[in-house]
Amino acid sequence: MRDALSLLTSSTVLPPLTGLPSHHRHRHRPHHSSSPTTNKPAPKPNPRHKPQISTSPLLSSSRLDNRQCLTYYTELASKLAEDGRFEDFLMIADGLVAAGVEPSELLALLNAQKVSSGIARVLGEGKLNDVLEMLFNGVRKLGIQPVHLFDGVAVESLKGECSRLLKSGEVEQLVSLMEMLAGFQFLIKELVEPSDVINLCIKKGDPTAAIRYAQNFSHGEMLFCSIILEFGKKRDLSSALIAFEASKQYLSSPNMHAYRTIIDVCGLCGDYLKSRAIYEELLAGNITPNTYVVNSLMNVNSHDLSYALEIYKKMEKLGVTADITSHNIILKSCRLAAKVEIARDIYREIRKLESRGALKLDVFTYSTMIKVFADAKMWKRALEIKEDMVSSSVIPNTVTWSSLISACANAGLVEQSMKLFDEMLQAGCEPNSQCFNVLLHACVEACQFDRAFRLFQCWKETGFQQSAGDDKLKNPDKFVAMDQMRVPIRSYSHLTVRIPFKPTTSTYNILMKACGSDYFRAKALMDEMKTFGLTPNHISWSILVDICGGSGNVLGAIQILRSMREAGIQPDVITYTTAIKICVEHKNPKLAFMLFAEMKKYQIKPNLVTYDTILRARSRYGSLQEVQQSLAVYQHMRKAGYKPNDHYLKQLIEEWCEGVIQNEHQKKVKFASRITDFGPQSLLLEKVAQHLQDSNAECLSIDLRGLSKVEARIVVLAVLRKIKEKYIAGNSIKDDMLIVLGIQQLGDNVSKDETGVGEAVIRLLQHDLGLKVFEAGPRIGNDTRRDQGSPTHSNLKLEEFDRSSLPHAPESPTTRRPLVLQRLKVTRESLHRWLQRKVGTSTPSRVP
Repeated sequence: MRDALSLLTSSTVLPPLTGLPSHHRHRHRPHHSSSPTTNKPAPKPNPRHKPQISTSPLLSSSRLDNRQCLTYYTELASKLAEDGRFEDFLMIADGLVAAGVEPSELLALLNAQKVSSGIARVLGEGKLNDVLEMLFNGVRKLGIQPVHLFDGVAVESLKGECSRLLKSGEVEQLVSLMEMLAGFQFLIKELVEPSDVINLCIKKGDPTAAIRYAQNFSHGEMLFCSIILEFGKKRDLSSALIAFEASKQYLSSPNMHAYRTIIDVCGLCGDYLKSRAIYEELLAGNITPNTYVVNSLMNVNSHDLSYALEIYKKMEKLGVTADITSHNIILKSCRLAAKVEIARDIYREIRKLESRGALKLDVFTYSTMIKVFADAKMWKRALEIKEDMVSSSVIPNTVTWSSLISACANAGLVEQSMKLFDEMLQAGCEPNSQCFNVLLHACVEACQFDRAFRLFQCWKETGFQQSAGDDKLKNPDKFVAMDQMRVPIRSYSHLTVRIPFKPTTSTYNILMKACGSDYFRAKALMDEMKTFGLTPNHISWSILVDICGGSGNVLGAIQILRSMREAGIQPDVITYTTAIKICVEHKNPKLAFMLFAEMKKYQIKPNLVTYDTILRARSRYGSLQEVQQSLAVYQHMRKAGYKPNDHYLKQLIEEWCEGVIQNEHQKKVKFASRITDFGPQSLLLEKVAQHLQDSNAECLSIDLRGLSKVEARIVVLAVLRKIKEKYIAGNSIKDDMLIVLGIQQLGDNVSKDETGVGEAVIRLLQHDLGLKVFEAGPRIGNDTRRDQGSPTHSNLKLEEFDRSSLPHAPESPTTRRPLVLQRLKVTRESLHRWLQRKVGTSTPSRVP
């Protein structure tokens, strides 16, 4: 550079760079100026400053126009750029532009190959910031777009830098670079694949970066939809909604594709209510959705037939044409709701529209209707739909044939299923694994276990060899195993059908069910799954647990449950319910309740079958703890929102309570109460659970309000049995027992007892149990005095209960009668004597 400047200053042909300000020409101010005739080298310019070509008289305009001079400067600038000296390059370019050279002329005279090579060199050294900050900004100030300096190798180097940022996951740096390059008019979609950038943003969970990137494209509608959908696939609805709202701001008009995509994402994420809100928002803005948006909404809400039908009927009012997909979705909704009649009516309506030429039924329409009838086990109707397909020249596909086979299999028609499978092969339709599984399932459901295993072994070894009868298994010569993948060929007189067979996890699960109680055979099948690269799922383990327990090995079933967790698979509610059922069937309630407690430990929510199974774990109760366990399960079930069938539990509670009256050496007698007396909405179990809680161990107050005679009897007996077991365990009686009967107004006939609860309780306590019963002093509402019959006032005189001898207070017609709480009392002395008799203590102990 210094030699070049010296040459320029001494030449008589080329214009010297005289007239430059001193601070542009020297790093330090010289003590004397150089003469043009001397041989001393020209002072080295300061690289921190940009030189300017002088406009002094020594440099005339005619000399500035000298092409030889301009070519030299531009060639020099190109050489500097090639060496990566962008600062010097910009100094000369700035000087030329300042001297009057047009930016377009300067760009044309620069050696594009050298400049591009220099850019590639700097980028290869990892100095991206040098290119962006110095070159890009400097060139733009000259009036030249940086994109014009990139050619060939420079573009490839820039692509490599973008690829490096992409692979290293530097999403913020990559998106910022894309924004800058787009601002410099680069075609960023050619530098890096847009889908790769979007996927990186999705992977990092950064919707903001994805939105920033999409906004660099003039037509970014599809990119926004892609962002929304990809976040939906990751079940990240919140990020998808952020991208959706950004798309509405970015696009000048509502984009139906974006609305359809976000509604589909709501379905993927399981938030169907949000999809409805988005649809209502669209209508509120007086925007008419298209058919695709409405179809997506109905599909997401297909589990709610009433809502789907409502949208379906409103399509005509909105001016939206229902296509064949709309009708197919409604049929699907009917199938999910098991509404066969509604599906049939809609199918007939569609057929009428087809006859008028309004639409054309497709294979999905027929397949969906076949599934409707298959689920309802109406196999003849399903075959009729197949005939409709043939008459309409619609070719059944694999799904159609699978549904037809399932229809017959669900009805237990194994031979018919085999016949349909044979028709499928002759029609040239290649079956999938589901078809094979359906055939095996049909055999298992019909208890043709040996046939299921023969079919499976034949398929596994030589491919499918028969369809309608087992006799064809004797002719294996007609079938050839193609290779180690066991892809078979079946030859017919007119065609050859390839029938690939690859077992799935469901295949082995079906076969495991066919093992009955043969645990070792089922275990061998589970081990064989691994040879096909399959992993046992929850159903596989549950079946194995059931088979092991069915053979009588309860502990082995529990050990399988532990092995399942060790294998990295968390047991689900089905697995636990299966294990609990085994424990119940083999009379091991303790282990069943232990498993139920383990479910709560691992936060696995029981279902209705789990609750019903555990509540039947015991055929009778022997201790207070067992009753408390069952009542706790019952209350947990009610809180979970299940409506329990508590008749069985009430029977066991009654039997346990009546054990208070029976002596150990007496035969079981008929209960004084009858189960049929319980109302469907009785509070019995809640009352019993309340009084048997451990927190009420010291409380001997019984509230019988709202109970019938039978229910009141059982509650009183439950408390007495609790007292008895506590007494046997060493807990003494410390207080009297109070029984609350109900509320009456002062002045009413106290002896009046319409429900008969009081009389029934007195008869139970006095006649059946031999306890002394007294009437506690009535508690009067708004009376601040302590109850005279309170257990804490034991020194007050008590009279033996006799309702006929109770005086009646005179009633004043002008006085408002206060409320009176009717109560009975059993003293602790009486309870203690009863316990001594019941337990069989020879010498009565002193009452504490």
